[in-house]
Amino acid sequence: MVENVSLPLAGTEAQASTSPLPRLDVLDASLTPLDLLAAATFEGETFAHAGLPPAWSEALARLGARPGFHGADEQRAEGDFAASGPATILSLDGLGPRGEFSDRTLSAWLVRVVEAARLCGATSLGVVLPEHATTDGTAAAERALIGLALAAYRYERYLGSEAKKPPLRRIAVLPPAGQEAAYRAALSAATAIAEANGYVRDLANSPPNEAGPDWLEAQALALAAEHGFQAQVFHRAELLARGMGGLLAVGSGGSQPPRLIRLEAGTRGPVVALVGKGVTFDSGGISIKPAADMDDMKFDKAGACAVLGIFRAAVELDLPVRLRGYLAVAENLLDSAGYRPGDILRCGNGKTVEITNTDAEGRLILADALGLAASEAPDALIELSTLTGGCKVALGPFAAGLFTPDDALAGELLAASAASGERIWRLPVGPEYLEEMRGQHADLRNSASRWGSACTAAAFLSQFVGDMTKWAHLDIAGVADKSAEEQPQKGATGFGVALVIRWLRDRE
Repeated sequence: MVENVSLPLAGTEAQASTSPLPRLDVLDASLTPLDLLAAATFEGETFAHAGLPPAWSEALARLGARPGFHGADEQRAEGDFAASGPATILSLDGLGPRGEFSDRTLSAWLVRVVEAARLCGATSLGVVLPEHATTDGTAAAERALIGLALAAYRYERYLGSEAKKPPLRRIAVLPPAGQEAAYRAALSAATAIAEANGYVRDLANSPPNEAGPDWLEAQALALAAEHGFQAQVFHRAELLARGMGGLLAVGSGGSQPPRLIRLEAGTRGPVVALVGKGVTFDSGGISIKPAADMDDMKFDKAGACAVLGIFRAAVELDLPVRLRGYLAVAENLLDSAGYRPGDILRCGNGKTVEITNTDAEGRLILADALGLAASEAPDALIELSTLTGGCKVALGPFAAGLFTPDDALAGELLAASAASGERIWRLPVGPEYLEEMRGQHADLRNSASRWGSACTAAAFLSQFVGDMTKWAHLDIAGVADKSAEEQPQKGATGFGVALVIRWLRDRE
C-alpha cells in the first residue's frame, strides 16, 4: 500500500477544541448592561414590549419613527443610548408583515442580529423577542435560544488572531410578555443541545489531514471518558473475525485502517441504536469524484459526528434511554490495495454485494454497522448518513430525507422535526427500489441508475436490519453542511442533534 504522506497539522491538539459558544441567559425588566440591545417590529406597527421599562421602549419606538422606516423585512435603525441605559447601542429591525412571519423568518432575523453584534465588536447582546406564535411556548423557546447560540458559531482554529473578531460571550433574551417561565424552563436543554451541536460542527469541520480514522476514534474515546459512558473499538482483526467485508473494503485504500466504534450509555428506559457514517474523506475511490467541491468531502463523516453529539447531549440531559452507538469509520482513497468495480464482497450478515461504483461506499460501511446494531435487538434504530447526492437533488439544502417502513416511527420523527426545527421529509422505500439493487452475480449491487438514487440506497440498507421494522434512515447529505449564502459561515451544521434529542425526550 502506498504511504499516505499527508502530514498532520503542526501544533494541533489531539482532541478537537470546542469553539466557544456564548452563554445563554434570560432577562427580565432589570436588564444588566449590554453592548447591544436588539429589538424588532412588524411592518406598519409601532414597537412595544410590556417587559421593557418605558424609557427603553420609548427609545426603540423613536428609532421606528424615523423617516423611511416602516418595519419592512431587513430594515434596520440604530442609535446610541445613555450610559445608564441597557446598552451602548440600540437597534430596531423590521420583520415584514406579521401574517407572513414564520419560524424560518425568525431564524433568519436572529442570525442577522448576531452577525450585526459581531461586526460592531460587541461581546454581549440582548435580544427582545417579538410577540408572535413562533416565539410562544417551551419548544419555540428552545429553538430561539439554540438558534441564537449557533448563529455565533465560527470555526476559527486555524485563523491568525488578526483575522478573528471578538467572540460574543453572552446572549440574553427578553421573552415575549407572559413567556418568561417557558424560556427559563428551556434554558438548560437549549444550552446542552447548542453545545453538542457546536461540538459536532467542530468535528465535521476539522480538515482531513488532521481528522482521519485514528483521530475520530480518539474523539469518541475522549468523549466517552469525559461523560462516563462505554466505548470499544473493533479494529481490523475484529472486523475480519466478524466478516465485515463492506467496511474492510472501503477502508482498504487508506493509510489508516477502518474501524467500527461501539458506544453505550444509560441504564434505564428503551434501547435505542444510533448508527452513523464516518467516512473521514471520500475521494470516490477508483470511481473518483470530480475535482470541483471535493474539499467538501471532509463532511462525509457528519453522520458519525452527529451520533457523538447526540450521546453528549443525552448524557448531559440524563435522558431515560439506553443508547447504543455504532460508528462505521473509514477513509475512501485510491490505492493499489483499494477495492474495485467488479469486486464481490461479503458483509457481516452474510449477504454478498457486487461493486459497480466505489463512490457508493457509505452504504457498504453502514451495512456492517446496521447488521451489528440490529443483531443486538434494540427497541428502535436511527441511522444518520450523508449518503446520496440524489437526496440533495430531491430536497435541496432545506430538509433531510426520512426513510422508514414504520408509519408510527415516521410520525414520531416528523413531530420531533417540527418541534426542533430540523426539517425532514419522508421519502419512499418500497420493493420496486429494492429490485433495482439486485445483483447479477451477488445478492445485491451497491449502485444502480441515477433515478431515485436516494430511495434505492435506502432499499439497499433495508437488507441489513434483519427483521426490524422500527428503524429509520436519515439521509442528511443536503443539510449536513451549507454554503456561506445559506448560513453565516460555510461549513458543518450539526444537523441531527436537536432532532434526535427531541425524539428521545418524547419517549419519556
